[in-house]
Amino acid sequence: MADYVISPPAITSVPVKGGGNFPIRRVFCVGRNYAEHAREMGSDPDREPPFFFMKPADALLLNDGDMPYPPQSTQLHHEMELVVALGEGGSNIAEADALAHVWGYAAGLDMTRRDLQNAAKKEGKPWDMGKGFDWSAPIGLMVPASKIGHPSTGLIELKVNGKVRQTSDLSKMIWNVSETIAYLSGLVKLAPGDLIYTGTPENVAAVQRGDLLEGVVEGVGSVRTRIT
Repeated sequence: MADYVISPPAITSVPVKGGGNFPIRRVFCVGRNYAEHAREMGSDPDREPPFFFMKPADALLLNDGDMPYPPQSTQLHHEMELVVALGEGGSNIAEADALAHVWGYAAGLDMTRRDLQNAAKKEGKPWDMGKGFDWSAPIGLMVPASKIGHPSTGLIELKVNGKVRQTSDLSKMIWNVSETIAYLSGLVKLAPGDLIYTGTPENVAAVQRGDLLEGVVEGVGSVRTRIT
């Protein structure tokens, strides 16, 4: 047994629909992967290579838990996303083989301190603190691909206090799941337990304390949190 000088951190895991838990290694997120969202963020939606940022594994918020409004921000934005969970890793994965590396899927939210992100962008600084803060990644139950297949079309939608805020279709991703896995595996060696948040549709917007967020990805599941 290793002689740790402090207690090792707990393993973050996402509950699986039907039982069990999926352990998390890393959380990758794809930026601007729907054309209309790219436009609303002031970018050209042409098919440029995908880019990625990361969140800590312990930023995941589980079991429909409440999300505390984060400090140092007055512009907390929602971003509704399909989440991919890898059961196998590798480098330079071929696009044709990519889906064989997927264990399952979930619905998730990439919550963003937009004011901190925009300030960092303006100054040419990293915007980790706009994205990777505590509880910034609510996620629903994980569902195995062996049961639902690999969704490439279907509704992705978010309601805030019962009113639709974001609604689109998975087919509108600029880079689909296979392409995203293949490209990312050329940058880093992927591993079992890695998650990929695949990007958000248009109409991201601010939320306030007390707001109830309810998201759904057709054929996959839902995610829910209240801002407190």
